[in-house]
Amino acid sequence: MSEQTERILVVDDEERIRRLLRMYLEKENYQIDEAEDGGQALRMALERDYDLIILDLMLPGMDGIEVCSKLRQSKATPVLMLTAKGEEMNRVQGFESGADDYVVKPFSPREVIYRVKAILRRSSATAYLTRETHASNNIVFPHLMIEHDAHRVTANGQEVQLTPKEYELLHYLALSPDKVFTREDLLKDVWNYEFFGDLRTVDTHVKRLREKLNRVSPEAAAMITTVWGVGYKLEVPK
Repeated sequence: MSEQTERILVVDDEERIRRLLRMYLEKENYQIDEAEDGGQALRMALERDYDLIILDLMLPGMDGIEVCSKLRQSKATPVLMLTAKGEEMNRVQGFESGADDYVVKPFSPREVIYRVKAILRRSSATAYLTRETHASNNIVFPHLMIEHDAHRVTANGQEVQLTPKEYELLHYLALSPDKVFTREDLLKDVWNYEFFGDLRTVDTHVKRLREKLNRVSPEAAAMITTVWGVGYKLEVPK
């Protein structure tokens, strides 16, 4: 088994939580840096390229939502948000600010490791890509093009900046146009969750993906269709 080389930034104002996460993550051979407040975390995240940031939502000064929002202005580093029970509204805000997933405190270290591995599994290694049958890695529709080798999405000729998970979700739907996927399907194949999944994760990512597409192409955004009571599909204009 090849050794992990990914670097993770752990952000929490409680030293015991940082220490616990560091211990479990280092057992998996990840390289760990720590930050204890939002300002320090943002500086570190902008100065170096992390593979993942584990970010507490409630931080002194600049909270996790603000850190994530500011980070997303210039970087698409995956973010795993730590939230306390009863912070459901804040979790939704976290997703809208650009978080890729969340874990609720008190958490199981096993769950954190599972989610970290799922997020870090690059799209080139995800299971669904083995079903790619296109001669070219470009997927072209009216109003929308996905250049998979470059991880680039353009809508009506304008590039759309997506987080890694937003890109994977769009690419997955685009591989099977007009096919309806349940939220459970998407959690399993895009997020690699067979358990621990929260269906709202899918809904908030679909919402963000539509909003970003809509800024440059309402036609492209309209292709991501909700099938009520079932799930979502990418519908090709007739």
